[in-house]
Amino acid sequence: MKRVLLATAAALSLLPVSGYACEITVGLVLELTGEAGAYGQAGAKSVEMAFRDLNDAGGVAGCTLKTDTRDSQTQANVAVDAATQLVQVSKVPAIIGGIISPMSIPILTSVTGPAKVLQVSPASSSPTLTALGRDGKTNGVFFRTITSDALQGVAAAKFAIDNGMKKIVIIHQNNDFGVNLVKEFSAPYIALGGEVISVTSYNAKQSDYSAEVTAAMAGSPDALYLISDPVDGATIARQWVSQGGVQKFLLNDGMNSNDFITAVGAEYLGQAYGTSSGTVASASTDYFNSNYQTFSGLDPAAPAADRSYDAGALVGLAIAIAGGPDAAKLPDAIRKAVDPAGEVIHAGKDEFAKALALIAEGKPIRYEGVIGPVNFDEYGDISGPFRLWQVVDGKVTTIGEMTNADVEAVQAQVK
Repeated sequence: MKRVLLATAAALSLLPVSGYACEITVGLVLELTGEAGAYGQAGAKSVEMAFRDLNDAGGVAGCTLKTDTRDSQTQANVAVDAATQLVQVSKVPAIIGGIISPMSIPILTSVTGPAKVLQVSPASSSPTLTALGRDGKTNGVFFRTITSDALQGVAAAKFAIDNGMKKIVIIHQNNDFGVNLVKEFSAPYIALGGEVISVTSYNAKQSDYSAEVTAAMAGSPDALYLISDPVDGATIARQWVSQGGVQKFLLNDGMNSNDFITAVGAEYLGQAYGTSSGTVASASTDYFNSNYQTFSGLDPAAPAADRSYDAGALVGLAIAIAGGPDAAKLPDAIRKAVDPAGEVIHAGKDEFAKALALIAEGKPIRYEGVIGPVNFDEYGDISGPFRLWQVVDGKVTTIGEMTNADVEAVQAQVK
């Protein structure tokens, strides 16, 4: 009898502390350090919160969800190495990440696409990702919970004109994200009556950008469109101000950052405007905004935080719909998690418990997330509104919105 009791105790000691009989590990490759570190840190906490809520709701496919989080260091080669280890060695059924497009694209083309492993990015907005899908190079495994820069460029162009930015210079990151956003912004901006005086690219992680700033200041612009990240962006903005540049800025979505404002100085950013992928407020939005800071210690408005929760929720629900961590079933299952004919499910433990019960009964669900209803097109893209914001008294403050219809109206106007 003693031997039996010892054997039983040994077996129980191997169970996860949550009490579930198994664990399902999802890989996260996020920018926890480097110039995009603030995005990845918020994103990681959001996915962890979504998994906590799913686990508290009963777990998926009889198992507890957990993350294996790797830091890409905002370096593409590190991101690919991390994803390779997770897919080929750890055999994870899905990857969440990267946060920014220069990490997500090589992960997709080098790792998840060839391996046919689901990849969901919370914040990679490059149109290149759509093109890869259109060209048949993704094996249908890539999805994202942010709108493409093909749409953000249109929104930014209209926002700039509406705020009196008629003669603009652009300084942008010399990568896929920066080059594409310049392209998607410039055509509608010029069609709406704006003048792009000059476009200056820069390479990341320089200690000094005075040469780029000097080049951009020629031509007497009335605003600077700074397409950057909070770290390099702060250095460029400080040098722009110190050299007497006009203190009117247009900023991209990733510059929605308290670190950027603190580093530059709020007193210089009173006319700093920006665009970000927006939300359609729902019960999920209210739940997230009320609970995220307690869980993570971070502001729920942190870049990528809201849509990272949805990325985690969708991956978890997809695993439940697939009946387990079968990588081959997950791309189809994630689409079923947002079935237009399904019962509406919101974020949080109680809502996820309802979703898991419906899934167990073979009934369809429609997850309406923190960012609102999600509809994936054939390339894994979503559509959605854009948040229009301004730095007011040192805080990023929403001052308007552009809906899908608004963006489409601008597109029709400038064709």
